[in-house]
Amino acid sequence: MAQDTLKKIAEYKSRLADLERELFVQLAKLPAQYGFASAEEFIAAFRKAVAGKPGRKPARAPKAAAAKKTKSGRKPRVKITSEIVAQVKSLAEAGKTGTEIAQATGISLPSVQNLKKKLGLVGKKKA
Repeated sequence: MAQDTLKKIAEYKSRLADLERELFVQLAKLPAQYGFASAEEFIAAFRKAVAGKPGRKPARAPKAAAAKKTKSGRKPRVKITSEIVAQVKSLAEAGKTGTEIAQATGISLPSVQNLKKKLGLVGKKKA
């Protein structure tokens, strides 16, 4: 078992060496493909292109979005399904607050309030 693993490692090392040689050949051809006489000219042009204008910070990569947002910057709307309505009803009857229900179901607090009102789970205001 160990011998087989060692043979595989030797094969992988050999393949890696072949790939490195192949990459070196490709990189050596790169300057000529873009019309440069030497690798030094190519590297200088590359550095100049990457550096941008002097005195400016290099551009930063955009941040990964935590959640997909709409053009206005808000999270996309959650479609209120019968399952969400049933979940709101059961949580409200269990005595959870509107904020807790909103967080548990992923809908907004006003939507929770509207659903509770629609389900008759909210008493009328006293005048």
